[in-house]
Amino acid sequence: MSTEDRPAPRSLAEALRGRDDASLAGLLRARPDLITPVPTDLTQLATRAGTRASVLRALERLDRFALQTAEALAVAADPATYDEVLGLMAGDAGDPVVTAALPRALGVLREQALVWGGDDRLRLVRTARELLAPSAQHPSPTGLGPTVQEATSGMSPGRIQEIVTTAGLPTTHDSVSAVAALTALFTDRERMAALLDQAPAESLEVLDRLVWGPPYGQVTADPAARLRWLLDRGLLLPTAPGTVVLPREVALHLRAGRAHRAPEPVPPAVEPASSHRPEMVDATAAGQAYTALATVEELLKDWDEGGPAVLRAGGLSVRDLKRTAVALDVAEPVAAFWVELAYAAGLLASDGEADERFAPTPAYDEWLERPPAERWARLAETWLAVTRTPGVIGGRDAKDRTLSALGPGLDRSAAPEVRHRVLSLLAGLPAGGAPSAEAVLERLRWERPLRGPQRDDDLRSRLASWTLSEAELLGVTGRGALSGHGRALIGAPAPHPAGEAPAGPGDKLPVHHRHHQPAVREPLSAAEQAVATAAAARVLAPLLPEPLDHVLLQADLTAVAPGPLKRPLADMLGVLADVESKGGATVYRFTPASVRRALDAGRAASDLHAFLAAHSRTPVPQPLAYLIDDVARKHGHLRVGAASAYVRCDDDALLSEILADRRAAALRLRRLAPTVLAAQADPATLLEGLRGMGFAPAAESAEGDVLITRAHAHRTPPRTAPEPVPDGPPPPDGTLLSAAIRAIRAGDLAATAPRKPAAGTPVSDGDLPRTSSAETLATMQAAVLTGEALWIGYVNAEGTASQRVIAPIRVEGGFVTAYDHTADEVRTYPLHRVTGVAELADD
Repeated sequence: MSTEDRPAPRSLAEALRGRDDASLAGLLRARPDLITPVPTDLTQLATRAGTRASVLRALERLDRFALQTAEALAVAADPATYDEVLGLMAGDAGDPVVTAALPRALGVLREQALVWGGDDRLRLVRTARELLAPSAQHPSPTGLGPTVQEATSGMSPGRIQEIVTTAGLPTTHDSVSAVAALTALFTDRERMAALLDQAPAESLEVLDRLVWGPPYGQVTADPAARLRWLLDRGLLLPTAPGTVVLPREVALHLRAGRAHRAPEPVPPAVEPASSHRPEMVDATAAGQAYTALATVEELLKDWDEGGPAVLRAGGLSVRDLKRTAVALDVAEPVAAFWVELAYAAGLLASDGEADERFAPTPAYDEWLERPPAERWARLAETWLAVTRTPGVIGGRDAKDRTLSALGPGLDRSAAPEVRHRVLSLLAGLPAGGAPSAEAVLERLRWERPLRGPQRDDDLRSRLASWTLSEAELLGVTGRGALSGHGRALIGAPAPHPAGEAPAGPGDKLPVHHRHHQPAVREPLSAAEQAVATAAAARVLAPLLPEPLDHVLLQADLTAVAPGPLKRPLADMLGVLADVESKGGATVYRFTPASVRRALDAGRAASDLHAFLAAHSRTPVPQPLAYLIDDVARKHGHLRVGAASAYVRCDDDALLSEILADRRAAALRLRRLAPTVLAAQADPATLLEGLRGMGFAPAAESAEGDVLITRAHAHRTPPRTAPEPVPDGPPPPDGTLLSAAIRAIRAGDLAATAPRKPAAGTPVSDGDLPRTSSAETLATMQAAVLTGEALWIGYVNAEGTASQRVIAPIRVEGGFVTAYDHTADEVRTYPLHRVTGVAELADD
């Protein structure tokens, strides 16, 4: 049967039955909750598509104009014609932009099974109408009130006849015809205009205040003359004592037929607020990417021996977050971002011990061995997919508890989708173009408008703002524009030339509006994202600075690293000197304490001289050589061991000097021999005390050997990175969609195929056929010979009953082998589990 000859659908299930597989796939892709689990047939799919939870979810994912169209359908007649909906959207003047955009909006609503029927009988699904239609408890975003029929439903017949007479209409014999006559008057533009021409100016001012909503107002028991004039003619109708409402038909006349004050058929354009050379953007983003790597390394190096303690409720204390921010020289929100990113990437976790602390994981050591571009790509890929949201740290949860870094309650399932969408909008601009944050937020609000009162601090807007700042911190963007490696990270195509716009779904719009249409790209699958991440690493690699194997030593006891250093050099220099400043060039300062730290780690003075000479592009300054020799000469001259603790030295004059020093009073020293002092402090306290006095003692073992102190790297047991919290069911892939559609089609065939009832046994839809074992066997054997299909009832081993359409191939040994149209495959069924069998009707 051709599409033109097909009868109009009488239900949503019939409308779905008329769709092709591509259209059903589009529905299931747009509303993945409908496929979890797979419906048995199209009737069940239609039922599920009309449930309140599913409809709410679908409405929340509509763009603003599609939602406005659904709201217009909710205040239109049921069913409505296309022209009626167009009038509500475009008004009497027929806005050409709205007229051009309406087919797309209705197409979206049809695809998502929120609207069904032809253009002559458009129906909004019942649940959506209940959610969007105006009511006193739930006002409509249109600002419209009830119809005349709804508002007069509780009014006395006599009062209705009085209103009809005062409005200049003839009286009728019943209230139904009177209400119909009043409705016809209010929807007739010419007669309505003539009626309002008679209205006092004060009465028209009242209508002006109510016309765009809210349509309800308060009146006293004795209304003023301007209100009385409106009430007598039904232009205002009472809904409760002291409350009146502007009827929908009157409001639509005053609005020139428009359901919305400001229809928004096209999204706000995202235009570049500033433009930069793409090379500059990439260089800036690459520099920030390197800074991101350095920051994460510095964070985890700082926690290498065991980081802050884990709070009893989980997470990081406010004090520890402040300390981390100071150590990284960043603001606390930025420190929280880096801590959360390292945690999400699996580089940081709790060690799980009795005195639970945060520490790097074994994966951190593996990550350090990767090339810089690959290390950045892992962080960026993690950021793109993670649902943990550092921006909410410091806020309160549903139980009014403070949300802490690395603690529970930070997951926001919409975060990955918002990040991807923001980066996609940036990718749609000419190369080097950076939009304003407000333009991006306006676009996102159009694509996913808030239902209910609009708020500036809605979650999606905050997620978008955080995305823009985090992308800059991470080096995905540079100077507000998407970088080349950032573009590769989301799998975006090459940038279009300046002045042109990428092609997208907007091709259906007129040429002069085409560039306004959002080209929404679906997030990449896991396999596609892995390919895109590898591509991003390849694009970034040549932009990162090559690690250096040298520094520049200066006479003021500093060393300048003009760029990133190779890891062995950076590690050794970090022990031998203290970092004084960071930036494009890192400045290290040599001090007696830092040199002593290197000597404590087991390095000899000759090793330090050789190291500096090998890695300095300038001669080793004499003051630095003197500093190393001077500290080395004193290092180990004093020996500290365990008595409680003792100090021994061959120079008794030096020990006398220590005893005479007032700063040594806290150590409670006393001389045991000319070359030995005993202390009541433990060895560690004694070492710290003597170093604070300016000496360079060395710890020794019980055998008298100098103890070499090296930092002990603390690692957690192997840990897996936290899994993102999904925002509802995941979108189905192509394989699942194909299998689901086959199953739904087959189940629908079994449920709707016409059957021949057994003699004297009528068969109704939904009932399983019931026949005796002998009748079942005989019918099966006959079908094998004729090749006909049968309808059977079947109960599986779990006791679940189902109906199936099969074509028997072989019957033997108590089993029937048949092609199962429901499962679309050949199966074998035990005959004792078949409840009955019926032949399909000829047509």
